[in-house]
Amino acid sequence: MDKIIVEGGKRLRGTIPISGAKNAALTLIPCALLTDEPLTLRNLPRLADIDGFQHLMNQFGVTTVIQGSRPEDFGRVMTLEATRITGTVAPYDLVRKMRASILVLGPMLARMGQAKVSLPGGCAIGNRPIDLHLKALAAFGAVIEIAAGYVAAHAPDGGLPGGEFDFPVVSVGATENALMAAVLASGTCRLFNAAREPEIVDLCNLLVAMGAQIEGIGTSDLTIHGVPRLHGATYKVMADRIEAGSYACAAAITGGEVLLQGASFEEMASTIHALRNIGVHAKAEAGGVRVSADGKLQAVNLTTAPYPGLATDMQAQLMALLTVAEGTSVLNETIFENRYMHVPELNRMGAHIETSGRTAIVHGVGKLTGAEVMATDLRASMSLVIAGLAAEGQTEVRRLYHLDRGYERLEEKLALVGAQVERVGDE
Repeated sequence: MDKIIVEGGKRLRGTIPISGAKNAALTLIPCALLTDEPLTLRNLPRLADIDGFQHLMNQFGVTTVIQGSRPEDFGRVMTLEATRITGTVAPYDLVRKMRASILVLGPMLARMGQAKVSLPGGCAIGNRPIDLHLKALAAFGAVIEIAAGYVAAHAPDGGLPGGEFDFPVVSVGATENALMAAVLASGTCRLFNAAREPEIVDLCNLLVAMGAQIEGIGTSDLTIHGVPRLHGATYKVMADRIEAGSYACAAAITGGEVLLQGASFEEMASTIHALRNIGVHAKAEAGGVRVSADGKLQAVNLTTAPYPGLATDMQAQLMALLTVAEGTSVLNETIFENRYMHVPELNRMGAHIETSGRTAIVHGVGKLTGAEVMATDLRASMSLVIAGLAAEGQTEVRRLYHLDRGYERLEEKLALVGAQVERVGDE
């Protein structure tokens, strides 16, 4: 198993190209199941989760072709074609590694009238039930059964008749699944209190490009008028706002200056607001977002929330930055109840962090010290790399399979801006 060795104390300067968004790509790929025509996705990040989803699509008989991919390039182009779907079962062996696999349920149900999907896996960051996925589909007319670790869904003859569903709490994944199921319904589907994340907007824009009829894009109330069929399309995946925010934290903790090439200032608004309160400079410019830090960092109080609030996926990275800020910061995690597993690892590096339930108190320290640490989930792994960039000496981050799920060739991107980072085999 590989590990990353980070030599701290290098100020980051230069340009980092931001890859396509992992969280968007994993929603766009299953849209190929909604049409028998080719779907070409540009700017797909090269990630373990993308490869896993590609294999899952192949399981259904979907052909996938990688185009124009050079080893030195970030991102790639993939064409998916589901001319004939040969299976409607997403097996445990493929689904257990990746929670996003549940997103085949909606489109498979819409096109084939049935689907059987193993209950999903993914990062162990807390209880993430799929009950809202199933309740939304049931509200549109699906019959749902759960048995032996699988969800089985069936649509009436003639397709889902449509209906309304009001989310009791905002759910990104459930909104995505419901959207993909609704576009081929025989009637009209309405979603209230739907998620508004940029990745949801990206999904809606692709579906519209394929011929779907969706009203209210970008709002919490969506109306989807079902159409008989969708056609193929070519679409560019949005930039990854979480990757961009992560590298912004990396630049800031080293007192550096980095252009996040391709990043969207608007989509990063909540992260940029937090960074500015900490004392980091951030501005939009041609080609992306420029981030710099040339003074002392200040403690802040942060609370995660659904979009447009601060993304839970940025909590660990901002915590790493706050370990070296002046004063005491308080972080409240409202989305997941078990997302502080990186705290003991940061404390191993000299951080002073206390947790109580969903609250973390970060007492800023004068310096961090390199140590051997272990990643516990995707974003936690990045927080350890960020801390390592500022620490004295070497930091060894183990369990890189978490990191590889969400950051495309991280060590290469960091090397572009002067970091001393090396991936080596863990003997």
